[in-house]
Amino acid sequence: MRKLDLMRLIPADVPPDKKGKFLEILERTTNNTGRLMLFAGDQKVEHLNDDFYGPGIPPEDNDPEHLFKIASKAKISVFATQFGLICRYAQTYKNIPYLVKINSKTNIIPYSAKDPYSQQWLEIEDMLEFERYSGIPIMGFGYTVYLGSEHEHSMLKEAATIVHQAHKAGKLAVLWIYPKGKFIKDEHDPHLIAGAAGVGVCLGADFVKVKVPYKDGRFDPTLLKEATQAAGNCGVLCEGGKKIDEKEFLQELYEQIHRGGARGNGTGRNIHQRPLQEAIKMANAIYAITCENKTLQEALRILQK
Repeated sequence: MRKLDLMRLIPADVPPDKKGKFLEILERTTNNTGRLMLFAGDQKVEHLNDDFYGPGIPPEDNDPEHLFKIASKAKISVFATQFGLICRYAQTYKNIPYLVKINSKTNIIPYSAKDPYSQQWLEIEDMLEFERYSGIPIMGFGYTVYLGSEHEHSMLKEAATIVHQAHKAGKLAVLWIYPKGKFIKDEHDPHLIAGAAGVGVCLGADFVKVKVPYKDGRFDPTLLKEATQAAGNCGVLCEGGKKIDEKEFLQELYEQIHRGGARGNGTGRNIHQRPLQEAIKMANAIYAITCENKTLQEALRILQK
């Protein structure tokens, strides 16, 4: 996207004196493309230690600093994680563009037992004050909505407030919108995912992170078009999911963007569940496709360096 196109992505609730700041963040995080490469580091709450310790996972991934080492050395748009984790490590890693994940919940209680509710942890103003006195850069804020839960009304209200407060401060707002709960039969249903994407733009989000749509258990990039169209000028990010073969992951990512119309990705396990140098190369390859308009072949060459 050209600069003029990025200016069209500035929402109307960004105050006039903050529009320049918002545009600067948008240009920086998307490398002037309008696409976001979100390195997801919120799973230590969401999945407890399942994603960080066990067969096939390098021992260094169990140390939370592994996430910060990757984020500080790799090409990324933002590193999304909880505020407390940022506070523990950001003094050492001040160069990372942070996106604060405002809410999180564990996976201990199954959805079959109770519909999920993930409540806001902290106020936006508290984190803006932190940015002012610490000098640690916050690019934006993220929040998860479990659509279809009996508690969705509370999460929708919190999400709308967070998006508006983020924009008033000239920051990005990213929503994770996942259909979850006893009334959801197939959370990868393309039509349902398109509905979630539509809710994201109605809440005013700049980007909405959704599940990957499947049909008969398989991904087809054309299935994503309904969601990217339903999201309008809110960028759709597909979740990265479980760790898979690098080439398979990058090929699917390329198709999500160039055939499905996605404007980025939110990837965690496919990056951090690797030794440091491999993780950095994987992140760089993902960034190359997402924010540098590189081909799949060019991205694969990054892994071979």
